[in-house]
Amino acid sequence: MSNAPHPSSPAERSTKPEFRRHRHGRRATDHLAALLARAGIELNGRRPFDLQLNHPRAARRILAQGNLGLGESYMDGDWDAEQVDTLIYRLLRARLHDAIHPPGLLLAILKARVLNLQNEARAWIVGRHHYDLGNDFFTAMLDESMAYSCGYWADAATLNDAQTAKLDLVCRKLGLEPGMRLLDVGCGWGSLLAHAAQRYGARCVGLTISQAQAELARTRCAGLPVEVALVDYRRYAARATQRFDRIASVGMFEHVGCKNYPDFFKIAHQLLAADGLMLLHTIGKTHHRGTTDPWTNRYIFPNGQLPVLGQIADAADPNFVIEDMHNFGADYDRTLMAWHERFTRSWPTFEARFGARFQRMWRYYLLSCAGAFRARNLQLWQLVLAPGGVAGGYRRPRL
Repeated sequence: MSNAPHPSSPAERSTKPEFRRHRHGRRATDHLAALLARAGIELNGRRPFDLQLNHPRAARRILAQGNLGLGESYMDGDWDAEQVDTLIYRLLRARLHDAIHPPGLLLAILKARVLNLQNEARAWIVGRHHYDLGNDFFTAMLDESMAYSCGYWADAATLNDAQTAKLDLVCRKLGLEPGMRLLDVGCGWGSLLAHAAQRYGARCVGLTISQAQAELARTRCAGLPVEVALVDYRRYAARATQRFDRIASVGMFEHVGCKNYPDFFKIAHQLLAADGLMLLHTIGKTHHRGTTDPWTNRYIFPNGQLPVLGQIADAADPNFVIEDMHNFGADYDRTLMAWHERFTRSWPTFEARFGARFQRMWRYYLLSCAGAFRARNLQLWQLVLAPGGVAGGYRRPRL
């Protein structure tokens, strides 16, 4: 009798490709379950933040690609969670991102260090990719002022209140007075321009690299002493003939890139009066390690880069004294959750235009960012800067 294994025996079945895939898939699933357990998350558990695995390939993608695989497999419907924000919060607090080392991450880090991914020619990419999705889409998601940055929730009960408080905080920190000239670098849909002109009597110029933003900002600011220019800040500075009393940049610095930080502050110094003030409002990260999240870079904000505080200080140092620094990054969690609630409520209006995969992408974007701010992995800084410093010192207004 032959000693060869029977066709249906375990020895032969284990050599078949489909069984090898099953074995490898089970190994990846077990490994993912063990990692999630370190964050108090149960694979296919019953709590709203537990990860529900809909397809075994998700485990392999997550382990091989980190957050890129996590985000893409969510977009593809390969996993779900009722509370994606809480799941991300738990993952980050447990520092599970340090346990996965995607091979492509090193290449992304080197690319960001060697290349200037935010040069003037590339600056327009994010405008076309993100900000030009549709003014009606952002109108449905944002508050009445169309502010697309962190609200200030200290005494606010609603998104509108929080954004109005943030705009007012910017103006008060700058000490805006009637007749002052304000330059808003990255003006979005004109929220700060309108607020500063209407409530503080400022004469304003706003810069944006989004055609859709420029069109709506001009409409919203019609009749006010406001000019909106569709131009990169570098090109605007090259032709500017006047200086401004105040400069603000709210939620734009994330698109500048570390290779351009020194020039950004040099240009701001060039455009600002000698006794002027500048306010910088930016998302930041707490350590130098890593680069822009690869999923966010691919799907939401191409060529974005978050600064660390030391990079800002080093780049500003030749031209500015940093007079004040205020971190209210925890407020971004609440802002993002409010945007998500409005996005969810308005989604039926946009479903035919964007489709189901976009919905999952946008949901992951808003909720994963909320979780990251909740975990304090991301910060929101407002810095007040002055050329040479304020004589006698700067006094922050009441917060």
